[in-house]
Amino acid sequence: MTGALAETEARLADLATTRKVIAELAPTGDGGELDPPEQATAYQAIVNAFNQHSDQAFRVRELHELLGMPTDDPTMNVTRSRLGRLTRQGFLAQPGRGRYQKRM
Repeated sequence: MTGALAETEARLADLATTRKVIAELAPTGDGGELDPPEQATAYQAIVNAFNQHSDQAFRVRELHELLGMPTDDPTMNVTRSRLGRLTRQGFLAQPGRGRYQKRM
């Protein structure tokens, strides 16, 4: 038992050292925290757009134009997937085919 505890403590010390090294090498934002991943940023931009225009329903192309995002098919398909996920999670409603709006 003592041996297992010593191994676990050594592993924990190694992990703490690794975390420090990664924190020094990783790019940071203004607050010293790691920059959020692009996916989280895209989701946040989408949710913010729906919050600002809560009474409006958007098609994917309209949402991309509002957010200044590219309107090529692969990019819009990724957004369709994100909108579907937000709809399943209850953040958005789908009042008609291909239209999304903030759930009231």
